[in-house]
Amino acid sequence: MSKHLFASITLCCLFFSCSTTQKIDTLKPEPDDATPIVYENQSSFLNIPISVQLKDVENQTNSILNGLIYEDNDITDDNIEMKIWKLAPITIQNDNAKSGERIRTILPLRATVKYRIGTKTLGVDLYNTQEFHLNGVLTLSSDVALDNWKLVTKTELKSLDWKESPTLVVFGKNVPVTYLMNPTIQLFKTKLEKSIDDAIEKSMDFKPNVLAALEKVCTPFQMNESYDSWLRVVPQEVYSTAAKLKGETFLLQMGMKCTMETIVGRKPETKFDSNKIILKPVTKIPNQITANIVAVSTYQDASRIMRSNFAGQEFGTGSKKVKVNDVTIWHKSGKMVIALDLTGAVNGKIYLNGFPQYDQKTKEIYFDHLDYVLDTKSKLMRTANWLAQGVILKKIQESCRYSIQANLDEGKASMMSYLNNYSPIPGVYVNGNMDDIAFEKVQITSNAILAFIKVKGNIKIAVNGLK
Repeated sequence: MSKHLFASITLCCLFFSCSTTQKIDTLKPEPDDATPIVYENQSSFLNIPISVQLKDVENQTNSILNGLIYEDNDITDDNIEMKIWKLAPITIQNDNAKSGERIRTILPLRATVKYRIGTKTLGVDLYNTQEFHLNGVLTLSSDVALDNWKLVTKTELKSLDWKESPTLVVFGKNVPVTYLMNPTIQLFKTKLEKSIDDAIEKSMDFKPNVLAALEKVCTPFQMNESYDSWLRVVPQEVYSTAAKLKGETFLLQMGMKCTMETIVGRKPETKFDSNKIILKPVTKIPNQITANIVAVSTYQDASRIMRSNFAGQEFGTGSKKVKVNDVTIWHKSGKMVIALDLTGAVNGKIYLNGFPQYDQKTKEIYFDHLDYVLDTKSKLMRTANWLAQGVILKKIQESCRYSIQANLDEGKASMMSYLNNYSPIPGVYVNGNMDDIAFEKVQITSNAILAFIKVKGNIKIAVNGLK
């Protein structure tokens, strides 16, 4: 044997005899078959009181009623042909005569009315048509209600104050006929009333604006960038009480029954479908919101968070130390399996299992009764008994947890940004507050950890300067 070969063998023997590194080959507990996440999510109820300034109703009505606001060119149906022009902006006020129930509309107008008197006998027209000219201020009073997303009114003509005396065209000249005109108003007042009702209903259709605001609220938004968590609201039903007028503001109590879930990972798709939203009338809506949120943490993302807990740590003493380079978790037979990829005195993977729990004080998900999987434990007892000892296991267990306190705090801050004068669309402002977030329970599925959260608070939506 050559000196060089002998030296090589000697060095190899010295190297292996001095090394404390041991390989461990344990059996992997195979995960349960991955199936879709199925869980029972309690419905939440969001109270959404909406306020609309009476000035906005006035502005919207004026934008619809401009110039020639009514025209009837068929005199044959009811013996009246009429054109009405708006002379100045319409004013809409709270009718203090019955505060909270009616509004008063003041309409400066000019009208030309043709009124036909007579009959048709043996195919011969025996009619006398008179043309009236009006210039005055019309005052109407309206009941207010909400019907199918729209603010609807039932209007009555109260008075017509003439700025100029009504005139009748006789031989091409305007002849004052005030004494004839006042009773004649009754013949076409229903058309005037209906034109006002139609304009207010058209201008105060809440559906596009409310649905646009709800769509924004229901669009998943990021609660925590570090953990890549998203909040998704899925509406089920929308409720509304009758509209009330208080001072110069319409108050509309609305509520939304929905489910809320927090998803960790990629941004989820919205589940908002405006075609499925139906407004249901109710008499009363609770003052507070009650949100039952499901926080969905996939095992892939939970592994990523837990992996950071082990960064830079060593377990053991002296030459008997290991580092955790990777962490993977999954579900197996109602328990969580945690795979730790080790290097150091022991190289290879070891497996632990336990039950996920939630620590209300520290706001952490941890694993109760964490222990080595049987095959892992038996092999550690033979090859690295020191690693199987309870002291090291306890230290490892301390890192097998992840805090969601920062997630909750940042999530609350993110949600508050949507409750601090947030304007999802021009003229619509959302404000509110939230109480502390409280956990209810933790459940596991074949591919995710589910944390059930309860949140209480208030939300208010104001419509101001609606476009």
